[in-house]
Formats: sequence, C-alpha cells, structure tokens
Amino acid sequence: MGPLVPDLIGNEFNFVIALFIGIAFGFILEQAGFSTSKKLVGLFYGYDFTVLRVFFTAGITAMLGVIVLGHFGLLDLSIIYINPTFLYSAIIGGLIMGLGFVVGGFCPGTSICAAAIGKIDAMFFIAGSFIGVLIFAEGYPIFEGLYKADNWGFVRVFDSLGMSQSLFAFFLTLVAVAAFWATTLIENKVNGKSNPEFKPLKIYVALSGVAIILGLSAFILPDIRTEYLQDVEDIEYVNNYKIKYMTADELAFRLLDKDKNLQIIDMRSPKEFSEMSLPNSKSFMLETLFEKYAEKTLNISKKENVFISNEGLTAKKAAIIADKLGYKNLLILKGGLNEFKKEIIEYDSTKVVIKNYNDATKRFRLKASIQIPKMIEENKSSAIPKVKPKRVLGGC
Repeated sequence: MGPLVPDLIGNEFNFVIALFIGIAFGFILEQAGFSTSKKLVGLFYGYDFTVLRVFFTAGITAMLGVIVLGHFGLLDLSIIYINPTFLYSAIIGGLIMGLGFVVGGFCPGTSICAAAIGKIDAMFFIAGSFIGVLIFAEGYPIFEGLYKADNWGFVRVFDSLGMSQSLFAFFLTLVAVAAFWATTLIENKVNGKSNPEFKPLKIYVALSGVAIILGLSAFILPDIRTEYLQDVEDIEYVNNYKIKYMTADELAFRLLDKDKNLQIIDMRSPKEFSEMSLPNSKSFMLETLFEKYAEKTLNISKKENVFISNEGLTAKKAAIIADKLGYKNLLILKGGLNEFKKEIIEYDSTKVVIKNYNDATKRFRLKASIQIPKMIEENKSSAIPKVKPKRVLGGC
C-alpha cells in the first residue's frame, strides 16, 4: 500500500484493503482476457494487443495518480520503494521473462489468475516458475556476481533522461496514445478486418484527447516538495513572507519554566544537533517536513512549534514550508541560535551593554546563562537526530 500522508490507511488495515484490491485486480485481469494464453501471446504475433493496452492504461493511471497525490501532499514520495536497477540481470531476466511468456502463454501474475479459474496449462506454468525459483535460489552463489553486476541504484527514468517528472509524464502519455492507435492498425492488417470494439471511431478520438489533456495536467500539478523547496530559494520571497517571531528572552523563559506546550524544531545539521541541542527540541531537515514524521510531530494539539537554525534564515524557510503545508502555531526564533547564544547562553553582564533594558532583564539573563547550559548538558544524552524512515516495500 502507498505511504499516505496523513495516515488515511493504518498499517493494520493495509492488509484488509490489500486483500480486496488483490481480488479486484484478479477480477479485472480475468475480464480483460488475461486468463487466456491465446490472447496473451497475441501481442507477439500481432493479432491481439490487449496486453499492451491494459498495461499502458495501468501505467499511465498509476503515474498520474502518484503525481496528483504527491502534489496535494497525500502521498509520501520519499519513502516509496524503487526497485534497484542491476543492468545485466535486468536484461537477462527480461529475455527469460519474454521467452517464457511467448512459449508458456502466461506471465507469473496472469498464470495465477488463470489457475484460479481452473486452467491446467496455467498450473503447469506455475509449477515451472517454482522450479525456476528453486534453481536460482540453490545456484545463487554461482549467479550472484552476474545478478549484482552494474548496479545503477534506485534510478528513475526521467532522471536518467535528464528531464522533469512532468515532461516525462506527458511524453509517456503521448507514447501510450500513439501505441493504442498503431497497434489497432497492426491488428486490422493482420486480422484482415476492423476490430468492432473500436467503433464508433469518434469515441476513441475523444478518449485520446482526454488522455492527452490528463498528460498535460502533470505540468500544473508539480511535485509539492519540488515546488515549495524552489519557492524558499527566492530570498526576496522568504524575507517578505510573514511568520511570527519569538524573542531570545521569551524562549529562555519558557525553557526555564519547562513549558510543555513548547516544541523546538531544530533545522541545523544532525551533527550540530547531536553536539548541542535545546530541551524539547527535535532534529529536522527541510525534506523532513514532507514526511509522515512531520505530520505526527507538528500537529500535536496545543503545541507551539518554534523553528530555529544558526542564522535564522533556514528556520524561516522551514516555517514557510510548514505554513504552506497547512501546519499551525508556527514561530521563528528571532536572530537565530547564534543570537540566542550571544544574548542568553553566553551572556556576560561585564561585557554586554543592553540599552533600554532594566535590571530585571539583566538578572534574568544572568540566571538563564547559568541554568540553560546545565539543561543543555542534561539533554545531550537524549539528543538523537531523527532517523530517515525506511522505504515502503511493495510492487510486483
């Protein structure tokens, strides 16, 4: 199941939903004719391209669905599992898969579907699959070098082509539409007659237009992560964005008062956070704001989230992103942590002259300069940077 943000589907309920999705998936495969080997191998002989159409439809639907959910912040794209690419094993595996498909008439998924409705040839195909798995497992020490050769890592096609996600989505949609029309012409020529399923023609021209429009929608629905991170790179935009501030004195007072409603979001590096962090603080990076961890942390009832960084600029960028994502009770430490250290932690009444400040303020800062460093030292053992979540495993 997808890593939805917020958790629209809990981890336990995932299995229940997955069961029904699996049943629906099998039903659709069977209704599309994928339980019949003659229809499946028609792709290779040119008389039936149902397989290509179904897979292109599924791929385009999933691709645009991910783009839409990612744009509206409902899907955590950072932890979606991407199968690593091992070039040579992918090529050899593809050749074996293709050969098995054309000879056996099934792929692993369609063979299960066909076996479920009593197709004996599919059952033999599944048995052959188990034999192949057994051979690979037992011979893995022999195959391991080839299997892991030329590791490209977790690559995405549009990254490899050097284009944006939106442009790739549009091009792939065009390719799908073109493939639908081209394969229809091939079918008509091979079969010597027009496919009655593709009449009237006007309906399919209209559907092609709808598909192209949906492909164009990728340009107006960019990945929300990319969009917001680009926004905060504009310094003028950041400076003009209105976010409430918290002064160094107020933060110091609330730390000394052990205010339970105060939550500090530390935007420094994990190394800096481990070396020195304020009580009630949590380590964040800009990218973390788009993850489930942020939703669980920043939405705690009655908590005030104070963003801090050394100079203050990174903290404001983070607060802007959090505000655009819909989080509430956001503040920034005025002057950043550097100013807080200067005015509070390292305060020295003999060296610092505070204009227009009364004796009470001076006494408070002197007290804070003694007690807050002690609190920081006591907090050091529990200052553990947030661990990046594991990618969600899945897919076929």
